Amino acid sequence: MDDPSGRLTKDGIRIYERGDFAGMAAAGAIAARILDEVAPLVQPGVTTASLDEFIEARVAELGATSATIGYRGYQHASCISVNHVVCHGIPGPKVLKDGDILNIDVTVILDGWFGDTSRMYVAGALSRKSERLLQVTHDALMLGIEQVRPGNTFGDIGHAIQTYVEAQRMSVVRDFCGHGVGKVFHAPPNVLHYGRKGSGAVLEEGMIFTIEPMVNLGRPETKVLADDWTAVTRDKSLSAQFEHSVGVTGDGVEIFTLSPTGRFHPTWG
Repeated sequence: MDDPSGRLTKDGIRIYERGDFAGMAAAGAIAARILDEVAPLVQPGVTTASLDEFIEARVAELGATSATIGYRGYQHASCISVNHVVCHGIPGPKVLKDGDILNIDVTVILDGWFGDTSRMYVAGALSRKSERLLQVTHDALMLGIEQVRPGNTFGDIGHAIQTYVEAQRMSVVRDFCGHGVGKVFHAPPNVLHYGRKGSGAVLEEGMIFTIEPMVNLGRPETKVLADDWTAVTRDKSLSAQFEHSVGVTGDGVEIFTLSPTGRFHPTWG
């Protein structure tokens, strides 16, 4: 459903009122809290379906609604992407093994606002190779967020992410991107995680969107499996992703999906 609030830029990007940020912050806080709470359950021997069942129950208990259940036929409260799965992994009977890395992506709706966030987890011991991938991906997200302020462009965000990741001899996935969010799940703009400085739409106060770089240890190419959801690296290399929902303020950025207990990175806390 279209969102009637605010105005649209010439690029079709909705500008929200500053007061709307409170609704985004409340929705984002619930999504982030659930990702905090699922962390202790991520262990070798558990199934991704059991993690999703916990998430679905907590969404309801916290007074929110899952944005993904029923979205284009999807039937789960989360996407869980393990190892070489880039994004949109479907929870199921897969049993986690020691050393598996996984992204859990949750979007909730609270009072009409969509809180969308994802982060990485590890089942058991984290290998040095995986640890470096997770750190680079996390740092790339934060470097992208540092570019969010009025007068900068979406190309500035992508350029900051791409140049950092490629300097670490890793690659940025180009087949998927961030997106506008707010009173709708997906809206303009497409937030690319690569690009040229100064290119793309200019950031304005009131814009709300996700930044969610996917970084591969190998090449950037992906393919979508026969289930029409699961995207994997073509070369089977490991992939990682971190995601925040953010809003452009008068002089910078507000992150709506910060971890309430400081657990956004699996080695913290």
